[in-house]
Amino acid sequence: MASEKTAAASGVKGDIRRDPMAMLPFCGYHMGDYFGHWLKVGKKEGAKLPKIFYVNWFRTDDNGKFLWPGYGENSRVLRWVFERCDGKANAIETPIGRQPGPNDLDTKGLDVSSANMARLLSVDVDGWIAEVSSIRSHFDKFGSRLPKGLADELKNLEDRLTKAK
Repeated sequence: MASEKTAAASGVKGDIRRDPMAMLPFCGYHMGDYFGHWLKVGKKEGAKLPKIFYVNWFRTDDNGKFLWPGYGENSRVLRWVFERCDGKANAIETPIGRQPGPNDLDTKGLDVSSANMARLLSVDVDGWIAEVSSIRSHFDKFGSRLPKGLADELKNLEDRLTKAK
């Protein structure tokens, strides 16, 4: 998980910041060990793991205009998330995980064309393949303390993306 730095974050605005759940400033030990801890917790019998969803509210068209209206309309996506957690919403499989199909989000009353909705829900395979390289470089910082599960998941992601090309 990564995001661009903003004026609120230290560093150069626009640089990529890899800080899952914004934990780096608060973790009192090596992040590789931190990730490893949570992977072990997830393997415990009876563990009830949280659902994790990835959103990008900032996808733009060729003119730099946001494709999704944002603000209060984000609740439409969150509705799908909650219904998905309850097993009531459809999802389609993509190389990066499950996501809503073109008719799975409530868009009544929105000025979002079907072409823009298709673009919003598309997976930029080439962009993600480039991201795999960036993630790998980030993982290199953890050295031998990078949990095998994270390295395996990155490899699996790369394989799914390669097959989708």
